[in-house]
Amino acid sequence: MAERSTALPSQRQVIELLDGEFARTGFDIEDVVIDTAARPPRITVIADGDDGLDLDAVAELSRAASALLDELDTAPYVLEVTSPGVERPLTTEKHFRRARGRKVELTLSDGSTLTGRLGAVRGSTVDLVLRERARGEFVVRDIALGTITNAVVQVEFSPPNPHELELAGQSGKEAST
Repeated sequence: MAERSTALPSQRQVIELLDGEFARTGFDIEDVVIDTAARPPRITVIADGDDGLDLDAVAELSRAASALLDELDTAPYVLEVTSPGVERPLTTEKHFRRARGRKVELTLSDGSTLTGRLGAVRGSTVDLVLRERARGEFVVRDIALGTITNAVVQVEFSPPNPHELELAGQSGKEAST
């Protein structure tokens, strides 16, 4: 009987091992965090997909990841498959596309900030639904992705305005909070 290794796989090894299986099921690996200080050590795989990551997808990805990682015959570890969470900054076109319909706070290169609801990504711009202060009406503004220096999804505690969602290209059922 072969002895088990005392080492854990590297971040790169985990990504290379799991990436094909995750992509096959429609998900991307956003990051892998290996915490060797935890007891037992923890491997956290952060994944996302165009339709988000629900509990069924987490369970399916966890089973697949566990089976593939078990083939490495490494030291014992705890595996966690999770979504990026709302605190993750939006940094790529894919992040903006996946956050469509969500409320975000953007910081622009001129130092100004805007809070609104993300609409469609069109080439190098994203639609942002804003409430005009003067009339209280919603307007759609094109924002160049290259002018956004920081973008973070905001947590919402009340349902969004249906007209605001419509302008963002979402129906009430599609927007996630």
